[in-house]
Amino acid sequence: MTRSRTPTADRRAPQQRTPAKAASERPGTPVGREPSVDTKSSINLRIEAGTRALIDEAASALGKTRTDFMVESAREKAIDVRLDQRLFVLDDDRFDAFAAALENPPAPGPKLTALLRRVPAWRTRVFSDQVA
Repeated sequence: MTRSRTPTADRRAPQQRTPAKAASERPGTPVGREPSVDTKSSINLRIEAGTRALIDEAASALGKTRTDFMVESAREKAIDVRLDQRLFVLDDDRFDAFAAALENPPAPGPKLTALLRRVPAWRTRVFSDQVA
């Protein structure tokens, strides 16, 4: 004998959609431009079994969960990437040399002069025909 369930018993309560959640789900929202509300979301990854085992071993060695280890590692890497693109540190002598190079660039050599005299590809008929 099978039991019948009422439709309301199988349904989950609808999730509340806050403005912050709606904004983070909106297609085209740039990464790093999520709402400032402290919300959590999930990231699903497909990884090879060997990679997962390696991550689990490393997390265990540090006494962390897989999630904590992966989030911390990814966050550190993301910060490193952004800093590599924005920040560089120089001692006083190297900074002075860098500033002097910016203020007094060398004269253009023959290769640069030739390059600057060329017609850009986007202004040539051949390129224009390929794009159209």
